[in-house]
Amino acid sequence: MTPRIRLVSAAALLAFPSITSAQTRDPGRVQAAVDSIVAAALAGGRVAGMSVAVVRGADTLVLKGYGRADLELDVPTPPRAVYEIGSATKQFTAASILLLQEQGKLSLDDDITRFLPSYPTKGVHLTIRRLLDHTSGIKGYTELPEFGTIMSRSLPRDSLVVLFSTKPADFAPGDAMVYNNSAFFLLGLVIEKASGQSYADFVKKNLFDRAGMPDSRYCSVSDVVKRRAHGYDVGPNGLVLAAYIDQLWPYAAGSLCSTAWDLAAWVRALHGGRILSPASYRELITPGALNDGTRLRYAKGLAVDTLGGHFAIQHGGDIPGFATEVDYFPADSLTVVVLINTEGPVRPNAIAQSIEQVVLGPPVVGAAVAFHGHTPDYVGEYRGVGRGREAVIKIVGDSMASGGLAIVRGTAKPRALIYVGGDSFELDAAPYAGRERLTFVRANGRITGVHDDATFGNVLLKRTP
Repeated sequence: MTPRIRLVSAAALLAFPSITSAQTRDPGRVQAAVDSIVAAALAGGRVAGMSVAVVRGADTLVLKGYGRADLELDVPTPPRAVYEIGSATKQFTAASILLLQEQGKLSLDDDITRFLPSYPTKGVHLTIRRLLDHTSGIKGYTELPEFGTIMSRSLPRDSLVVLFSTKPADFAPGDAMVYNNSAFFLLGLVIEKASGQSYADFVKKNLFDRAGMPDSRYCSVSDVVKRRAHGYDVGPNGLVLAAYIDQLWPYAAGSLCSTAWDLAAWVRALHGGRILSPASYRELITPGALNDGTRLRYAKGLAVDTLGGHFAIQHGGDIPGFATEVDYFPADSLTVVVLINTEGPVRPNAIAQSIEQVVLGPPVVGAAVAFHGHTPDYVGEYRGVGRGREAVIKIVGDSMASGGLAIVRGTAKPRALIYVGGDSFELDAAPYAGRERLTFVRANGRITGVHDDATFGNVLLKRTP
């Protein structure tokens, strides 16, 4: 249900020559490159299998399954294998909300108590809009230790709402952005109240059927599903069966199942104007802002970012046994879908980034910006709200970095910061990975904090004395 940190070192990407625009019309060239990328990922035995779709314009360049959909029965992965897609579900939930707004059944600025009257907002105005972009401040249930005791049990759905709604808020709505599965769980309940249908039925009728996604569904632990890929985790001695989670709980935050082909069809339908009106579509992909005016790079169930110098709309997902990446580059008419039936060190975003570099070529890099600031001004410790725990970073000097600075988290090695102008820096990352941005805040000339924008989170960390 949760995208992991999306910054990947350059060493994690596989080096292959780029393919020219004309050559992308030859599926054989792209297929060979993708085969090599995936073979290298499978070679270490840390992943069971995966499915990949690469579509550029009207051309399907790659649609193929790799490795095994089932290790115990030694079943090869078919191209249209069905995977749990985790947090890639969120864009379907967001599109459903916007469809209901088009139908006049709700407004993004409605307080959630219009549909969930018993929800304890404690007098705070909590809107649907704040649920969609993770700025609500409510406690995320996947970060609560109590969730581990119920995730495999079938209980009344309200029991989860009671669990997280009674916890104190992490921040006031709009003060920060912290990725939040509780918010999308509540959005599923809103969809059911506003539409009079189950979440599963609404999504099937209004999204799957309209987009041409015959193999997509709300995941079930009991249904017999043709071409279902079985999920695995990485244990100390190799791959093991995935931890069990009742599909009652991921719900509108992460309980959809799909195929690489169906997700490519979804991208084509959603961004091609077949699902939402132009106004609703703009709402879907336009990031909002925090209360202090800080612009986000996360819109509504979708991240909007620049990858390798190319504008991209994307989202990933993790759920026990599965990991997902769905990337769309509008100007390049490129869709890359990577589905993996193993949650472990082989990450679908890293595979996607390698493919994107092959198809789109070397990243478009802007001119370097010279840093003329005073390095010691920035050095220090910064603390603030984080996902499930306090966020703590240290800024240290680094003579090798363009801005003379690096960031340290916990016991990890320092990572160099790249100066991009003003009081802003970015973390060094792989060519087609999103870059975390740090923008320092001054008061009376002194740096007092830093906005840490990791695309899937944006918080103000205050400098400790």
